[in-house]
Amino acid sequence: MTITTTRAGAAHTAPARRAARRGRVAEALWGFAFIAPTGLGLAVFYLWPVLQTAYFSMTEWGVFGGHTWTGAENYARLLADPEVGRALVNTLTYTALGLAGIPLAIVFAALLNRKGLRGVGVYRTLFFLPVVTMPVAVAMVWRWLYNGDYGLINHLLSLVGIDGPNWIADPATALYALVVVGVWSSLGYNMIIFLAGMQAIPAEYYEAAAIDGAGPVRQFFRITVPLLSPTAFFVSVVSVIGSLQLFDLVYVMAGAGGAARANPAYPRMQTVVQLFYDRAFVTNDRGYAAAIAMMLLVLIVALTAAQFRLQRRWVHYA
Repeated sequence: MTITTTRAGAAHTAPARRAARRGRVAEALWGFAFIAPTGLGLAVFYLWPVLQTAYFSMTEWGVFGGHTWTGAENYARLLADPEVGRALVNTLTYTALGLAGIPLAIVFAALLNRKGLRGVGVYRTLFFLPVVTMPVAVAMVWRWLYNGDYGLINHLLSLVGIDGPNWIADPATALYALVVVGVWSSLGYNMIIFLAGMQAIPAEYYEAAAIDGAGPVRQFFRITVPLLSPTAFFVSVVSVIGSLQLFDLVYVMAGAGGAARANPAYPRMQTVVQLFYDRAFVTNDRGYAAAIAMMLLVLIVALTAAQFRLQRRWVHYA
């Protein structure tokens, strides 16, 4: 009687298991079907170009098209090319200095988050305007502001007896002038992100701190800043990736081709992407340009991974 019951139970559970397995397979197939359009788009427009660039970075292109396999020769040239090292230093310097815009964005977001501030919508719009303005237009305006002969900045300095330099033609100031434009143009975007993060902080924290006698400044440093750390991490990652890909500001403000090389400050303004453009479209050394692009990809991945690692350590120790 026991054997018969056991066999009947096993016969009952076997179809149930097969049905459950079929259900899991069908669920997985539906999941793959839903992500297929996005996955296909990522594969065609992101993964495939990366693989192509990796292949082309090991080739040499002729003047009239066609390429030959050269192996790691382009990467050996990268290591020995002083122009690559200079562009890399310029890019990393610009990226590091550009992070100074994050504290500024937090401060401005806190000011615009105050209750009862009149015209707050107008202020937010004015701060956000550079974000939606074309980068070429931004660069053209700042190129005029930085002009050493008739620029507005030097005109204002002359009113107080200061003889300003030619900001984007002086090697001592050119890179810092780019940093100022980059921070200014990204300030509105970062500020909006931080403003959203601040509005997600429960008001009860501030009320409790006020009851304990904490003023606005102490509340900012003891409540707002610590609770904004996830938002600050996101903004820092986005800022670093964007700064490493700097191109349009340099292209417009320093010039292109012969005009850029005639600028004495160009060596201090040239970035990795600018060097990639020069090799790919000016000198037609496309295989070498692909190697530069792969170097930039590795740099972005490495710095992003380092930021995630630092964030995990910060959370662990906090």
